[in-house]
Amino acid sequence: MAKEWILNSAMNRFQLNFKRNVGPTSESIRRCSPKTLDEWRDYYFSNVKSKEHIEELGKKLYVKITEVIQSEVAELTEQDCIDYMI
Repeated sequence: MAKEWILNSAMNRFQLNFKRNVGPTSESIRRCSPKTLDEWRDYYFSNVKSKEHIEELGKKLYVKITEVIQSEVAELTEQDCIDYMI
């Protein structure tokens, strides 16, 4: 659960799930009307964005989490947390 929350939060923060990055997913799902996940993947990679493009987004996400967010977390102090709560 924590891993999914981190991935989702970072993806949203860095806008990697925006239409300009992943294409018009809702519209594409309606157009495809997939019955299985494999059917959706085949359609998506053929008609919306390439698998290589999505893999590159995954690599960017990894860098954002392991370099940007990790350094920001390392800078937090207990007093930062107390001040935030107050």
